[in-house]
Amino acid sequence: MLNDVITEYEAHLKKATEALRHHLASIRTGRASAGLVEHLHVEAYGTTMPLNQLANISVPEARMIVIQPYDASMIKAIEKAIQQSDLGLNPSNDGRIIRLPVPPLTEERRRELVKMVRHRVEEVKISVRNQRRDAIDDLKKLEAEKLISEDDLHRGQERIQQLTDRCIRDLEQIGAEKEAEVMAV
Repeated sequence: MLNDVITEYEAHLKKATEALRHHLASIRTGRASAGLVEHLHVEAYGTTMPLNQLANISVPEARMIVIQPYDASMIKAIEKAIQQSDLGLNPSNDGRIIRLPVPPLTEERRRELVKMVRHRVEEVKISVRNQRRDAIDDLKKLEAEKLISEDDLHRGQERIQQLTDRCIRDLEQIGAEKEAEVMAV
């Protein structure tokens, strides 16, 4: 019982950490990355689809992303999705492929991106704390139903707090790395 609650909590922490990594990968830095555009949603075939399902995305050089649609008729829709995104990139196409030059970031834009990173990290930390509260509540219910002892309850709470502290440190480290990446010129 106790181990089930802790195992489930650990799984939530891993998901939260991976979600943060995934989200931060889509935040633009000074150099090109396929992660910037691969999850943009494109209106295609009467529905919205992520760009990585509609095209091959490559980064042939540090400041250029090349998008080659599997279906050439999708070029206009892909271009429109890129222009409507908040990436601030201007696509150019030659009828078969789309080139996205990635200009260097201004100091002001870098600071905005750092604020976005910090905000996202804080959101995930709040989510982790809410999960901690729920896990501890689950342990208290088990103790109230006499399914675990009071000692098990205290051990479980300590273990959950240790996991939380480690996860929060990891999240802050991930955020600090992304901030440094964004601020690097």
